[in-house]
Amino acid sequence: MPDNNKQWNDVTMPQLAESLVSATIAKWLKQPGETVEQFEPICEVITDKVNAEIPSTIDGVMGELVAAEGQTVAVGEVICRIGTEAAAQHVGTSVTNEPSPAPAVSSLQHAQGDQAMRGRYSPAVQSLANEHGLDLNQIQGSGMGGRITRKDVLSYIRNGGAAAQTAKPAAETQNIHHTPAAAASSAPSAGLFTGPSAHQAAQGGAASVVDPVRHSGIHLTETPRIPTIDVEQNAGGRSEYFIDVTPMRNAIARNMRQSVSEIPHAWTMIEVDMTNLVMLRNKLKDEFKRNEGVNLTYLAFMMKAVVSALKDYPIMNSVWAVDKIIVKRDINISLAVGTEDSVLTPVIQKADQKNIAGLAKEIDDLARKTREGKLKLDDMQGGTFTVNNTGSFGSILSYPIINYPQAAILTFESIVKKPVVINDMIAIRSMANICLSLDHRILDGVICGRFLQRVKENLEGYSLDTKLY
Repeated sequence: MPDNNKQWNDVTMPQLAESLVSATIAKWLKQPGETVEQFEPICEVITDKVNAEIPSTIDGVMGELVAAEGQTVAVGEVICRIGTEAAAQHVGTSVTNEPSPAPAVSSLQHAQGDQAMRGRYSPAVQSLANEHGLDLNQIQGSGMGGRITRKDVLSYIRNGGAAAQTAKPAAETQNIHHTPAAAASSAPSAGLFTGPSAHQAAQGGAASVVDPVRHSGIHLTETPRIPTIDVEQNAGGRSEYFIDVTPMRNAIARNMRQSVSEIPHAWTMIEVDMTNLVMLRNKLKDEFKRNEGVNLTYLAFMMKAVVSALKDYPIMNSVWAVDKIIVKRDINISLAVGTEDSVLTPVIQKADQKNIAGLAKEIDDLARKTREGKLKLDDMQGGTFTVNNTGSFGSILSYPIINYPQAAILTFESIVKKPVVINDMIAIRSMANICLSLDHRILDGVICGRFLQRVKENLEGYSLDTKLY
């Protein structure tokens, strides 16, 4: 370092999860010479599970960036250095020697410029906002790409912004939100809701600007992430396209290969009459959306039926451990959520302790986090059984690969109206297939058949009197 009077502190790659040994630097959010606050994110990293942010543990000034963007760093290795005390004083002195109008002009240009990070909030910012009941959309960000920093929130609170939000009449708020200009300015630039729920955004007038996003399966209304592509021209005039394999895609490939090479897969399917469930959902969905702000999907009812069946057949909730079979006591459902470039399996912890309404909220929350890239490593840990709603994109039959090291995975296919024979008479019913892939080291046809029959009974047992809470 050029200045020996500065106290420089090494920042190392943390162990973000027990099984994680390295991570890739995706983007530096702070550059050398910039001030850094405690808990403020300094970089984004890519792991084989989720993307995450590394926050600063101290207040100071950014120093040398030891690791470059795109570099994979082992846990415990130094990624950058942050200066404290003398370093911060040095920065403060250099700033005071500059002409006073310059920072104001720079700040104005920054505020009017790139707003790509406007909807990305650090844990410290979210905690402060929740504590004071703040709407982060009302706070001007001074960080990179318009990002709101902890200092911005504290300044907003000191200036009486929190009290103004609390005292604002509801009617006045509605008038502001229904102004076209205000609605346009509050709409997320990426086409996804990054702060409030879709229901809240609709109340605020932003729904006219942003199309709703489907809650599971492939989200066709999203703007696909564009991978890095290299084009190579050969002598014949034809081109080949090379797409960089991201750590996420590499992890998916590794896990799928491990699953099919180590687990002897078998699969079976059963057909379920969903007519009563369709009627029940149609009866309750509008009121539930008004009260809870999230959609009441078929998946919530289906997941409740699966959880109840897992209680009756706990061997389905197990893993293979060579010389023993480990049956999990907690029922943690991994929910397969797909986007155009990946499939992730966030986990609903202790799903057996939640009612249908609670499962609907968890599904909505995890699907939204997945689409917005806000999943935390804790959201991906501890799954014991996987459920996938392949029917959301029209599939009627599928053979899923088991989410290693679990014992089984179940898919729900599309609900389709079919002619069905009931008491020797033909009736039009809403039917759906349920497909189960199983680890044949642990499970056999008899136990899986009984499990699927129990799921079928639970689904067909819904009636107009079924309670959500």
